[in-house]
Amino acid sequence: MSRKVVIGTRGSKLALWQAEWIRSQLMELHSGLEVELMKIKTTGDKIQDVPLAMVGGKGLFVKEIEEAMLRGEIDLAVHSMKDVPTILPESLYISAITKREDPRDAFISNKYTSLGDMPGGATLGTSSLRRSCQIKALRPDIEIISLRGNLDTRLRKLDEGEFDAIILAAAGVRRLGFDDRIAEALDPEVSLPAIAQGAVGIECRRDDEATNALVAPLRHEESTICVEAERATLARLEGGCQVPIAAHAVLAGDTLVMDGLVGNLTGEVILRAHRKGAPADAHAIGVALAEELLDAGAKEILDEIYGDEGPTPSR
Repeated sequence: MSRKVVIGTRGSKLALWQAEWIRSQLMELHSGLEVELMKIKTTGDKIQDVPLAMVGGKGLFVKEIEEAMLRGEIDLAVHSMKDVPTILPESLYISAITKREDPRDAFISNKYTSLGDMPGGATLGTSSLRRSCQIKALRPDIEIISLRGNLDTRLRKLDEGEFDAIILAAAGVRRLGFDDRIAEALDPEVSLPAIAQGAVGIECRRDDEATNALVAPLRHEESTICVEAERATLARLEGGCQVPIAAHAVLAGDTLVMDGLVGNLTGEVILRAHRKGAPADAHAIGVALAEELLDAGAKEILDEIYGDEGPTPSR
C-alpha cells in the first residue's frame, strides 16, 4: 500500500542534502513510500547581516518548520541538531537521531595549512562565539571577524579574499563533498565542538504513530546517547547560540566520556569540566557536567553575557 510523507527543511544546500539523505533512506526502507520535500524559510535564513547572538540564538532555524508541522502541512522535519532548542512544543519531539558525522570544527584556508601556521594579525572568520572564544584564548594575536551565511557563501567569501582563514563544522563540509578544503580538523582540546554538532535529527508529532514507525529504523543508538548528554548540559546552563558553551560526549567501550566548557567573550576566562559514567545515565552525566561548570563560576560568566534580562527563552 503506497503512502506519502512530506519532509520540512530549510532551503540551504546543506539542509537540502540532509533532507534528501533522509528521503532516500526512508524510500529504501519502505517500499512504495513517496517522500516529498517542502522548503521553508526560517528567521535565521532571513537575517544574514546580523550576528545570531544579537537576534535570539536558539530556535531561529526551526520555529517556522515546527509551525508548519503543527498545522499538519508537513509530517516530519529534518534538522541539524545543534540548531534545535532544548525545549520543544509539547506535541513535538525528536523521534530519531541518525549516525553522527565528524563533530569537530574544520580550519579552512587557501594560505595556511593549520591554525598554528597563521601569523599574527591574520584574519579568521567565524559566526560562532564558542569558536571565537576558544581561538582567542589560544591565538590572541589573530583578528577574528564575524562571518554569516550558508556554507557555500562562507567558502566564497574566503575565496574572494575577505578572510585569511575560516572555521566551519567539519560535518557540513564533508556532507557537501568539500573534504579537500579542510586544511586541519581541529582537535576537541583546541576547539571543543558545539552541542550536537554533526548530528541530524528527525522531529515528528508525538501522536503520529505511522510516521514515527517509518522513522524508527533510522535511530542510531550511540549518537543518540551522546547527543542526549550534550543537550542535557545545554538545558541546565540555559544556553543558546549567544554564549560560548561547548560540550562533546563520546562512547569509549562501555563508558560515556564527556567534556564541556563555558568561556567569556574575550577568551580570557575558559572554564572546563570532565565527566564519565554509564551510557544509560547520559542525561544525568550531562546535567552533572553543567553543575560542575556552574560551581566553577559559569553562572557569573553567563549572567554577565545575558545582562539583566536573563537568558533568551528557547521559544
